[in-house]
Amino acid sequence: MDLRQHIVLLVAVLLALPLTADIGCGAESVKVDGVRIAFSSEGSGDPVVLIHGLHSSTELNWRNPGIIKKLAQNYRVICLDLPGHGDSDKPESKDAYGLQMVHHVAKIMEHLKVRKAHIVGYSLGGLVALKFDAVHSDMTLSVTLCGMGWMKSGGLLQRFWNNMAGRESSRIPEACVNGISELALSETELNAISQPVTVIVGSDDPVNRLYLKPLQAARPDWPVVEISGGRHLTTIRMSEFHTALFNSLNEKKK
Repeated sequence: MDLRQHIVLLVAVLLALPLTADIGCGAESVKVDGVRIAFSSEGSGDPVVLIHGLHSSTELNWRNPGIIKKLAQNYRVICLDLPGHGDSDKPESKDAYGLQMVHHVAKIMEHLKVRKAHIVGYSLGGLVALKFDAVHSDMTLSVTLCGMGWMKSGGLLQRFWNNMAGRESSRIPEACVNGISELALSETELNAISQPVTVIVGSDDPVNRLYLKPLQAARPDWPVVEISGGRHLTTIRMSEFHTALFNSLNEKKK
């Protein structure tokens, strides 16, 4: 299967995602540059920020699978619904998305008076997490990149997202989908990341071919944990994934 066929497969996966982005964290909210961002903070200990995927939310990616509950036993767990998702605002303007989503994470941390945190992202959240480290390295303790890898600046994947049309049946604005292209990193930016990074991905996830292989070629020093039998939509609910995530964070404790 060539690269374009893998991209077609990824599109099919994205189109299969349930239209549940309105299920939010139902917690507090704060205005960030005019956009209301819903967030939650639970537990105590080293701060961990969890960032969900596209067409998802804090509730779907992190709370329903029991990840928040377990992490909060040892960490301060901070979650947010990205703009266009969950309980956060869903503006149509492109200015609310892309790189701005990275700054939303930073603003939530500042609002909570958290100077540094372990950043964890799944799928789209992984792109946000890696870009966050590149832009806000002074606020990053570590990154756990889940169900994602590297989107290279100027590459085919960046062009794909820039031209990706929104789903008519989805309430997520098309500007949000197109804004994903702004989360690409140059090789120079990728190589400049000095904080510890661990990748966790399902063995049957098309992300492996599209995003992970280029990442492994550029950063072979970053460990990769493969979840046997995991697919893009199922890995996050598997106990093996939960164990890998907890182990990754425990290894990076201050």
